[in-house]
Amino acid sequence: MISASDLITAVGPALFEVVVTGKGDSEVRDVFLADPQEPATGQPGDLVLGVGLRDAEDAVELVERCAAGAASGVVLRTALAHEAAVVTAAERSTLTLVALQPGVTWAHVVWLLRGVIDRAGAPDSPAAGDAGVHQELFALADAAAAIVDAPVTIEDNQSRVLAYSSGQDFTDPARVSTIVGRRVPPEVIAHFRARGIFRRLARSSDPFLVPAGPNGIRPRLVVPVRAGGEWLGSIWAVVDGPVSDEVTAKLSDAASVLALHLLRLRAQADVARRSAIDRLRTMLRQFSPDSPVDVRLPPHPWRVVALGSPDGYDVPQQLDLWESIGRRHGWSEPQLADLDGTVLAVVTADADGPGSWNWLQKLVVESSPGTVAAAGGPARGPADLPSSRAEAVELLGLVRRGVAAGPALRVEEAWHVLTVHRAVTSLDTTKLDGPLATLLRHDIEHDTGFVETLQAWLDYPGQPQRAARRLHLHTNTLRHRMKRIGEIAELELSDPMQRLALQLQIATVRTEH
Repeated sequence: MISASDLITAVGPALFEVVVTGKGDSEVRDVFLADPQEPATGQPGDLVLGVGLRDAEDAVELVERCAAGAASGVVLRTALAHEAAVVTAAERSTLTLVALQPGVTWAHVVWLLRGVIDRAGAPDSPAAGDAGVHQELFALADAAAAIVDAPVTIEDNQSRVLAYSSGQDFTDPARVSTIVGRRVPPEVIAHFRARGIFRRLARSSDPFLVPAGPNGIRPRLVVPVRAGGEWLGSIWAVVDGPVSDEVTAKLSDAASVLALHLLRLRAQADVARRSAIDRLRTMLRQFSPDSPVDVRLPPHPWRVVALGSPDGYDVPQQLDLWESIGRRHGWSEPQLADLDGTVLAVVTADADGPGSWNWLQKLVVESSPGTVAAAGGPARGPADLPSSRAEAVELLGLVRRGVAAGPALRVEEAWHVLTVHRAVTSLDTTKLDGPLATLLRHDIEHDTGFVETLQAWLDYPGQPQRAARRLHLHTNTLRHRMKRIGEIAELELSDPMQRLALQLQIATVRTEH
């Protein structure tokens, strides 16, 4: 299942923009091409494409018919989708309204959206997976190689190799390393970055020639691949020198076709990612043996870790940030999900290496200030994951408040802090009684600090000098105050039960203030 807004988000802003989000954001099961000459507007679950509309009046009529037919949403060309009357009609009908950027054919839109919808309907089915798109990318690489008569690689905007041409002997060591390693070698990236290649790729749509470089790097014709102004990737052809304008123009046409394939690949990957997050979220919330969830976890035992990021990130951004950090440091399949406003990770408890608690702990300690991680207890099986998650979230809150020492902590290292926290949060200060209630009233009425004095005395049992230093008092003054406290409230500080009860009550009052 995928909603209309999630479908558009998966494809990205290069082609689509959500103008109005409909009520309930209903599920999309197919796309339907609406003919303005026909009354039909699909059925519930259809995303309707407004083809051939003449003006805003036609668009408003289509929106109203789609709403009456319980369609999942309607896609219009940008100019029509932003007409005030059309927006008003969509808002009045609580129907999702999507704007399609100029320059994209409706046939391409249908191909792209149906591929993503199929992937969402069967995220684990090879037939609905990325294999078809990858095969098409390799075919495009071969087609581009035939145009330029040179070896070609297709890369995304992270310099990862998506496809490469076959049957070419003219190459260099850098290309061999790129194909074998499935990404451009770091030293080659450094060389291209120093020459400003990536800045040019990010800003321009025009093909350009990269001169020969050190260590046998041959010249390359580079063609940026963009959609709606967004840089998606590039075509790299190993050439022997300048290329004719005719060949360059044909490669630019191939880049336009490639852009749609890269959008579809990214969208399908996003759908698969969302599906994996949803399944892990379900398992972390409440595991049920009667309805097991298919989540590919590493060998147990595991720990659920609650992750915190520096200020300024919302939850989706935190999820993206942690996934990026994990992959950059070798965690190939990060097990991450957000639940109730917290980003959670499932890591191995007893192992080392990427994806383990030891690895994550070291990573967090070495990261920027504000990055924190709190690990719940070991989970021996899926049924233990919800309790480990609850412990991790509770501990993260204490780390963020400075009650527990961060930035990376396990529950076993903070058992005493958690015990006191749980006891304190169970107390109701509105019904406070005993000697502390008497001392609190006295402090309010007479502007004394007897509760603070009692807290220091209890925190340093048998050590009046240390208690006095914390209060910046002379020891004799502290003893005088304690005598006065005993006169105001009935205290039996030789009783360990009373001492513990007083400490918990004081901790509760301090927490609320």
